[in-house]
Amino acid sequence: MSVQRGGVGSFRYCFYYCATTDFEIYDLETEDAAKDACNGVNVEGSTHRQVVDLIKSGGDCLTLTVISVTQREAERLEPCDDGSAPVGVIGGAANSRATVYQRYDYTDKRSLPVSIPDYRIVMERNTGRSYVAFNVHMAGRHLCSRRYREFAALHHTLRKEFLGFNFPKLPGKWPFTLSEQQLDGRRRGLEQYLEKVCAVRVIAESDAVQEFLTDSDDSSNPTPVDLKVLLPDKEVVTVSVLKSTNADDVYRAVCEKIGLSKSVQKYFYLFEIVEYNFERKLQPNECPHSLYIQNYSTASSSCLSIRKWLFNPRTEISVVAEDSTAAAFIFWQAVEDVNRGVCVAGARLYQLKALQTVRRAADYLALARSLPGYGHVAFPAARADRTDRADRTERSDPLCVALGWPGLSLHAPDPDPARPAAPPADIPWRDVRDWRADDEAAAARITYTRNDNHTRTLTLYTPYYQFLCNCMDRIAEEANWVDTGE
Repeated sequence: MSVQRGGVGSFRYCFYYCATTDFEIYDLETEDAAKDACNGVNVEGSTHRQVVDLIKSGGDCLTLTVISVTQREAERLEPCDDGSAPVGVIGGAANSRATVYQRYDYTDKRSLPVSIPDYRIVMERNTGRSYVAFNVHMAGRHLCSRRYREFAALHHTLRKEFLGFNFPKLPGKWPFTLSEQQLDGRRRGLEQYLEKVCAVRVIAESDAVQEFLTDSDDSSNPTPVDLKVLLPDKEVVTVSVLKSTNADDVYRAVCEKIGLSKSVQKYFYLFEIVEYNFERKLQPNECPHSLYIQNYSTASSSCLSIRKWLFNPRTEISVVAEDSTAAAFIFWQAVEDVNRGVCVAGARLYQLKALQTVRRAADYLALARSLPGYGHVAFPAARADRTDRADRTERSDPLCVALGWPGLSLHAPDPDPARPAAPPADIPWRDVRDWRADDEAAAARITYTRNDNHTRTLTLYTPYYQFLCNCMDRIAEEANWVDTGE
C-alpha cells in the first residue's frame, strides 16, 4: 500500500492507495507528521503536460494543495482527470475522518450496436400536448423511446457518478420548435452520444444506463413496439404489441398475421433461440419483448421463432392434411432437423435431398418419419447423476438427452472420432415412472426402470430443466388425447 500526503496551512492529510482493492483512503494527519513531505510547487494555471511532468519528477511522494469550494461549485466545475470517484465516507457521518474513493477502468471498451434510427411524435393523452420521442435500438431491435430531457437527465447523472470520464457533449437545447432538419441533427447527435457512452463497459453496465435503456411500463408509455418472429421457412413476420404483452398474446398475434387456422394453433408455439441449434419453448406468462432486447447478439434476425409443439406422428399427419400453412412449417422444420443431425438420415440422406422441395413435402415427411430421431427435441450436453436404488451406485458424467414420441434417448456428448460411438441408451415411456423439476437444484429428475426391474434416477443439471419437463408433460398430454379420443 503506497502513502501520499498533501494539505494547506494547518490542514494536512494523507491518502493510502491499495493496488489489490483499487481503493484510495483519505485521512487527516498533524502538521508535524507531514512537515517533511512538501515540494512547494504551485500548479495553479499549469497545463496538463506540466502537471504530468511534475508528477513524473516528484519521486515517490506527491504533495497536493487542497482548494476548498462549495458543493454547488464542485458540481459546476468540469470533472477531474484522475479517474476517481467518491463512493462513500467511512463511518457514514459528515465529519468522519476518512473518505473512500473508487477508481473506474475507462479503458475497458467494447462496441455495442446502439443506434437511434428515427423519432416519432407522441401525443400525451392527459394534456393533449405532443413531444418528440427518439427511438433507441440495439442491433436493429427497439429498446425504448426517450425524450431529449431524459437524455439530458442521464448525462447529468453519469457526470456525477463517473467524475473521471470525459463525456461527449449533448446536442444543445433549443427554445423553439425544431424543423425536421434540426430534429434529424439532434437525432444524430444523441446517437453519437450513446455510442461513445455505451462503448465504455463500466458506464454501459451502470444502473443509470441500464435503467435508461429499459423502457417504462405500458401504463406510462402505451406505444406499441415491433417484434420480429422467425418462421420455420426462415421468413420473418413482424407484429406490433405492447412491451408487457405475454407469450400467449404475442403468439396469437403472429397466428393472426400469418393466417394460421385456430384448429391447428395449439400444435405450434413461440420459442426462444438460446443456443446454436437449440430453441426453448417460452412459458405462457413470459414477456417476449424482454427476451427480444436482451438477445441483441444473436446471429439471426430475431431470437424469437415459431416451432412445432407436437410429438405424436399420427396427429401430425392429420394436421398436415388439414392446414397448408402448418404443413409447410412442419416440412421446413423436418428439413432443419435432418440438417442438424437430430433426425438421423444415414444412407437415406441423398434420397431426402432429392425430395427437399415444397412440391414433394408429403413424400419427404413420409420418409423422414421412418428415421430415428424424427420429431425429437435434442438438448445440449449437461452434467448428469445416475443412481441405481438397488445397489446404491452413483455415476456422474456429461450426457446428451433427446426425447420424442417413442421415449428418451441418452448418449455421451462429442465422441472421439478415433473411437466408434457407443449406441444411445433408449428408454421407452412405459419404463419411465416419474419426472419432476427441481427448482432448488436447477435440475430435472427422472425415475425409470430397466430390464432388470431396478429403479434408477437420472438427474440432469441443465438451465433448460423446466423445458425438458414441459416436453414430457406435453407427450403425456398427447398420449391422453389418444386414450380419450380427443
